[in-house]
Amino acid sequence: MRTVTSFPHPVKEEEHRWIPLPDGTRLAARIWRPVSSDDDPVPAILEFIPYRKRDLTARRDSIHHPYMAGYGYACLRVDLRGTGDSEGVLTDEYREQEFVDAENVLAWIADQPWCSGRTGMMGISWGGFNALQVAARRPPGLGAIVTASSSDDRYADDVHYMGGCLLSDNLSWASTMFAYNSSPPDPALVGERWREMWHQRLEQSGLWIEEWLRHQRRDAYWEHGSVCENFSDIECAVMAVSGWADGYSNSVFRLMANLHSPRKGLIGPWSHKYPHLGQPGPAIGFLQELVRWWDHWLKDIDNDVMEGPMLYTWMQESMPPSTAYHERPGRWVGEPEWPSPHVQRIDYPLAPNRIQRPGEELESRELRLESPLSVGQFAGKWCSYNAPPDLPYDQREEDGGSLVFDSDILTERCEILGGPVLNLEFAASRPVAMVAVRLSDVDPDGRATRVTYGLLNLTHLHGHDTPEELIPDKRYHVHVQLNGAAQAFPPGHRIRVSLSTSYWPLAWPPPEPTQLTVFTGASSLQLPIRPVGEADELPTPAFGEAEGAEPLHTSQIRPGEQRWTVSRDLVEYESALEVVKDLGVVHFPDIDLEVTRRAYERYRWVGDDFQSVRGEIEWEMGFARDGWRTQTITRTVLDSTTTEFRLHAQLDAYENGQRVSSQNWLREIPRDHV
Repeated sequence: MRTVTSFPHPVKEEEHRWIPLPDGTRLAARIWRPVSSDDDPVPAILEFIPYRKRDLTARRDSIHHPYMAGYGYACLRVDLRGTGDSEGVLTDEYREQEFVDAENVLAWIADQPWCSGRTGMMGISWGGFNALQVAARRPPGLGAIVTASSSDDRYADDVHYMGGCLLSDNLSWASTMFAYNSSPPDPALVGERWREMWHQRLEQSGLWIEEWLRHQRRDAYWEHGSVCENFSDIECAVMAVSGWADGYSNSVFRLMANLHSPRKGLIGPWSHKYPHLGQPGPAIGFLQELVRWWDHWLKDIDNDVMEGPMLYTWMQESMPPSTAYHERPGRWVGEPEWPSPHVQRIDYPLAPNRIQRPGEELESRELRLESPLSVGQFAGKWCSYNAPPDLPYDQREEDGGSLVFDSDILTERCEILGGPVLNLEFAASRPVAMVAVRLSDVDPDGRATRVTYGLLNLTHLHGHDTPEELIPDKRYHVHVQLNGAAQAFPPGHRIRVSLSTSYWPLAWPPPEPTQLTVFTGASSLQLPIRPVGEADELPTPAFGEAEGAEPLHTSQIRPGEQRWTVSRDLVEYESALEVVKDLGVVHFPDIDLEVTRRAYERYRWVGDDFQSVRGEIEWEMGFARDGWRTQTITRTVLDSTTTEFRLHAQLDAYENGQRVSSQNWLREIPRDHV
């Protein structure tokens, strides 16, 4: 990424500013704005997230907020209530209080003498979610938002559930927030109250995963904050961004299809990163695009940002399987709208071990499948955070325990854009069952690269809000939606679809092993075919080189480590996936602060014993400077029986080496068709 040091507007930074709320709580903000805004007010852009502006996001913030300020905007990074250096307690994601706070912050910003009264919101992940959620409330002055790596549907497309199946990321993310919520404010900013604020967080933030596990179907809890409940609530302009290695690309398609306000969509090859920091590459000049976006919607500058296709996606070329890519070759393609008139949905019937061509005589057979628990150990992360090696490995490792259907060898290039669908005719041997469906690109050497996948809890065949037990051996028909993709399959390759009855540890398995009977002839794979070359006369974007302001200087005191290890004991038949995400110890010289972050995840199982499945995650967070040192250690363990989930969590907090708080949770939560 190119570093920019000279901007049209000199920038001033206010490292810490209190924003008062009506209930007396104060939120901590960092502000960058043009020096000239003292006399010439400018529009303002808010990023409102819980990830600690003082340290954890300080380096990322330093790249893009001063950049936009240099082009004539006031940019604010505000810690949510109860996080970072803000007062109060955060008790869950996307509470009503969070939205009210955001509205009050926007009103405060608009009332400042350096603000023109026009505002925007931006964010990735949490900040992308609440940008959409606040936009749906239509606060005065909010003219546009940028939402990256977020979702319009908190149940269908977030870390908690996928297709009604419980994701292990539900445990992983809950453990991350468990650690973050237990972190103290900085005494250098909040003064002597830091200890009182810290203990308030330790005692009142709660165990979020308990709430998430008590809502295993789509109910009012998940509807709250899901803008898909009424897309027409959003009237401001929306730029929606994601990447194919991210967990949130589906929402870009839905937002383009269902919003009525001005909108643009962008899906690149990236993981859970802003596109100017995007990996796998190529990264793009995203900040230049943001400036053009804000110029148009917040300054009424007549530029061409809204011209051209509504949706740009990165059409990926075939690559051998790898758990990490530096770059994904491909090209940008544009669609005038979504659904696109350029995409044709074509059904390919399934025959025994084969994907048939349309028009071939159907082969109706009954095929039986009961996958071992080992299928899924090479699935990678539900959402890649560019923490290698977190992408899926060679799918041949998974296909041995799956029902596999291959196309004939392709004689010409085939491209897909959108979400494939498996139309599945099946019967199940037990009342609760799931199916995992993977679409792969198989090269002439047999290597299989997963292109996309989908999960479905089969008790949800009539909807995620109304699960019902299956009648064993009864024949059913369902549509299994796979994640959206843009992929080219070259001549000489095959397209493969693979079915399994479990996908652990990416998704929690059903209560008991289940056999599925798949009826070919009545089952088919629907592919969103984008005919090669037909639509490429549309203009493609000329994104500039990725650039940003000079990053905040930090130094690595202790190096970090990223590691994924799969192991199997052939005496005890115990298998495990161990994930180490250790960011080491980082020193922030501008505030003389050392930060420690380390996570260890272990997912284990014994043979095909579904009652042996267990996930355990431990986090260590530390903050230290001369004479002051805090440390928190959290541990969360989840296992299950046929009827309930069992949750055990621990939190220990230390000040200068002495334990000052210790808490334990033991919970048993009934399984609800999961």
